[in-house]
Amino acid sequence: MTKADIVEKVAAGTGLTKLETEAIIEGFLNTVIHSLRDGNGIEIRGFGSYKVKKKDARYARNPRTGEKVFVDEHYVPVFKFSKDFKTTVDKGMKEQTKKNK
Repeated sequence: MTKADIVEKVAAGTGLTKLETEAIIEGFLNTVIHSLRDGNGIEIRGFGSYKVKKKDARYARNPRTGEKVFVDEHYVPVFKFSKDFKTTVDKGMKEQTKKNK
């Protein structure tokens, strides 16, 4: 599913225009990006949480050449799904599997 697909589904479900829905979704995504960039985590109950994790500097290997390479310390965004989210997805997938048998 692409962002355009999400915009279409949300617009159909809310009665908003696709243009309005796209602006809302873009605003949400930009808020997440800017909050994480500023070092703030985000928690959405029943969905999950976003945070930034620090990765220490280390030596790695180039898989193509096997050459040892130094990787600087850096920060990566991470997302952890909520327990409710995981349970809902698991239940839905199990039901789909039963239907397809």
